[in-house]
Amino acid sequence: MGWKVRAIRGATTASENTVEAIREAVAELLDELERRNPIDPEDIISATFSVTRDLDAIFPAAIARQRPRWQDVPLLDVQQMHVEGSLERCIRFLIHINTPDPFVKIHHPYLRQAKHLRPDWSMATIEH
Repeated sequence: MGWKVRAIRGATTASENTVEAIREAVAELLDELERRNPIDPEDIISATFSVTRDLDAIFPAAIARQRPRWQDVPLLDVQQMHVEGSLERCIRFLIHINTPDPFVKIHHPYLRQAKHLRPDWSMATIEH
């Protein structure tokens, strides 16, 4: 069977709008991504990070770029569309990967207050 492109979603929240709080939240989210999914950074096609409008102390992509073997991953930061009453201080990602196993189980990490965004994915492994 040939390689297939897969997408992984994930989200978390920062405790406050500071470099330290955002760095901690992004590191925790990416640690969980790598711990629960069999991915090699060389197989990442691209990663897009979005943040709510109340987070502007640092770019999540700048944090990801400091991870081992993430220096050459194409990364993009965008601002999440604001919807009144939506989750505050939220950081999301959408990562596209190449995988030799099209049936690999994908874990979509939703941490901290973001667990409420996708309760069906917050602790489950999704098979596609």
